[in-house]
Amino acid sequence: MRAMAPTHSAPHLTHLAAPEGVAPGTGYTHVVMGTGRLVAVSGQIALDADGRVVGEGDPAAQALQVFENLRRCLAAAGTGFESVVKFTFYVTDVAHLPAVREARDRYIDVERPPASTAVQVAALFRPELLLEVEALALLPEPRV
Repeated sequence: MRAMAPTHSAPHLTHLAAPEGVAPGTGYTHVVMGTGRLVAVSGQIALDADGRVVGEGDPAAQALQVFENLRRCLAAAGTGFESVVKFTFYVTDVAHLPAVREARDRYIDVERPPASTAVQVAALFRPELLLEVEALALLPEPRV
C-alpha cells in the first residue's frame, strides 16, 4: 500500500547516503537536510481507531498498523511520507526489525529513505505492544 497523494508540494530534501568516511547504511540515509516547517509525530503504536491492539504477538501486523497510523498523522499535518526526514523505531526485540522495514517500505521511497534509528527496549507501555515508531517530517515553507 502506497501513501496517499500529498496535499502540498513535496519539500526539497537532500539525502547524503554515505558522507565521506562513513560506511553506507542499508535501508536508510545517514543525513537528510531541508528547510521548512518541522512536523513531529509522536511514537505510534498498533492501536486501531477504537484503541484496540492490532496483531497481538504479530510484529508484521503491528508494523502495518503503526505505519497506517503514521500515515494518518502525517495527513492531518497536510503531508505524507515523502516529507519524513527521520524515523525512530523502538522494538522489544530486534528480531522484529525485518517486519518493521517491510511495512515501512510499503510507504516510503526506498530509493531515498529517511534517516533512521532503531532501538531495542525492555518494554513498551503495554505488554502486548511489540514496537513503536516516531517520525520527523519537514513541510515546505508556505508560498506567499
